[in-house]
Amino acid sequence: MAHQHSPRFLKIVDDAKARIQETTVDDVKARLDRGEKFLLIDVREESEYAKDHLPGAVHLGKGIIERDIEARAPDLGTTMVLYCGGGFRSALAADNLQKMGYTGVISMDGGIRVWREKGFPLTKG
Repeated sequence: MAHQHSPRFLKIVDDAKARIQETTVDDVKARLDRGEKFLLIDVREESEYAKDHLPGAVHLGKGIIERDIEARAPDLGTTMVLYCGGGFRSALAADNLQKMGYTGVISMDGGIRVWREKGFPLTKG
């Protein structure tokens, strides 16, 4: 189900990834299992989130996250993990949040696609 991404899109993703912090699906699962406190944000489209999402995730789609993040996370030091389908949109969103002054932003490389492949739990609806 992986998308064939255009070279120009991949170029801006690679540019963003050079500036952001990324983590693995396994690391995010371990953090959740340990009960670590962080803001888990699904940046996919609302219809994708409604189908299924990581347990405890809130939805702030890539199209609105910059507009709405301050209401959800007024502290610029808030630790937050962003994810999408494969780790590209979350990288772009993480880059923008860093430009807004957020310092604890992490993008989950591999996204929900790798989460599903590993058979990790998902929340429906």
